[in-house]
Amino acid sequence: MQLSATHYDERLTAPRSWWAIVVLVGVAGALIALPLGLLPTLVGLVGGCAFAGLLVSSYGAARVRVVGGALAAGDARIPLAALGEPHVLNAEEARAWRTHKADPRAFMLMRSYVPTAVRVEIIDPADPTPYVYLSTRKPQELSQALRAGRPDA
Repeated sequence: MQLSATHYDERLTAPRSWWAIVVLVGVAGALIALPLGLLPTLVGLVGGCAFAGLLVSSYGAARVRVVGGALAAGDARIPLAALGEPHVLNAEEARAWRTHKADPRAFMLMRSYVPTAVRVEIIDPADPTPYVYLSTRKPQELSQALRAGRPDA
């Protein structure tokens, strides 16, 4: 049995500026514990940084992959045969599709710090989800991978 190669793999990591906020949360924890002594201050610093770092890291752990005839986006696994034509969205179009054009039934893996996206219609009649919205820093590459991985390609 031959394993299918990954056609596309992207991790939507949090921006560097968020890591500066992690340090500030740690400093705030240290300042809160400062009246209690040196050891609680160090615990506040390390604990605040660890907690905030865990939150930022987990939020930035979302992955978008096209592998093995399926689109894996976050927790969703969608066969490429159930997907229609991908539409590359520039920053302005992506903003519109995550706000006033958004359908509440759609599957959306969006990150506000990623300005561009790809929207793909769901063509499976048994699936009530109208489309998939995926934030991506490389919309052209994702679109090409979705096209190349489809069974009719």
